Amino acid sequence: MKILVTGGAGFIGSAVCRHLIAKTEHSVVNLDKLTYAASLTSLADIEADPRYRFVKGDILDRPFVSALLAEEQPDAIMHLAAESHVDRSIDGPGDFIRTNIVGTYELLEAARAYWMGLDEAGKASFRFHHVSTDEVFGDLPLDFGLFTEDTPYAPSSPYSASKAGSDHLAMAWFHTYHMPVVLSNCSNNYGPYHFPEKLIPLIILNGLEGKRLPVYGRGENVRDWLYVDDHARALTLVATKGEPGRSYNIGGRNERSNLAVVETICDTLDRLSPMADGLKRRSLIDFVTDRPGHDLRYAIDASRIETELGWRAEETFDSGLEKTIRWYLDNEAWWGPIRAERYAGQRLGATGKAS
Repeated sequence: MKILVTGGAGFIGSAVCRHLIAKTEHSVVNLDKLTYAASLTSLADIEADPRYRFVKGDILDRPFVSALLAEEQPDAIMHLAAESHVDRSIDGPGDFIRTNIVGTYELLEAARAYWMGLDEAGKASFRFHHVSTDEVFGDLPLDFGLFTEDTPYAPSSPYSASKAGSDHLAMAWFHTYHMPVVLSNCSNNYGPYHFPEKLIPLIILNGLEGKRLPVYGRGENVRDWLYVDDHARALTLVATKGEPGRSYNIGGRNERSNLAVVETICDTLDRLSPMADGLKRRSLIDFVTDRPGHDLRYAIDASRIETELGWRAEETFDSGLEKTIRWYLDNEAWWGPIRAERYAGQRLGATGKAS
């Protein structure tokens, strides 16, 4: 298949592109606007592959996208392009509305026009895969419950509300126009090439540099953590094997409180890269004022994708986190310029969502 990936220079998108080229026979067209969180260096390993092409462009530009679809004739679209950082959505929700809602609408309309022009076999095999988040479901109590595909939407932040809106648009295009749309909602991702403002890379890098480790509230908020390469495998299955009109929850079954995540990073860094003065990094933890509308717990029941598509997460949280920390220790050439050029002197968020 030829697959158009939107947002393929972002954290999850680049993992998808790398997986498709390294682990499948599919070809990839990567459409990305290259906003602040995008990095073409995340794709250096595949940029020379003849099955890969990068195109700079904006999903809000429907004529541009339509021309690209006509030129490339993809068999599927994996739509990952999105604004995704909750703190940024609180400070400036407009970009989230434009990209996540209006951008998805423009892409859906370009895709629908392209799909309608295909022959019957092409129409039947085409897929539009809309990639979303578990945050659309809102909040869970600490002691029970899991998000299923039937959980009602109850978004709490401008980010999650914008993703909920885009989810509804995507499924409406299936129900109204019968376009073959599949949907997935994932838990918090982590792994290599994660943008440094998100919780895990922020704590790793601040810990390496002996800086304070900001944690919202008392760190009791719980997330289900999913290693990004496991997610890329799952997304590929949904895009190529998923049933139109169906949604699939993707989670790692690895629930941890934010404080437990930070403490595990501290202990792992102390073991792999001890501080020169012998200071333990847990002493750097700094509890900060909680952000507005901070959901207490997210947790996914991934039974559907496990049963119907045969996917399982391969990494435990401990094994995935060890790989992630070692990657950051070995790849300052990737994260160093981002820290120096984009965030010098700025206070970064204390938690966040993958993009």
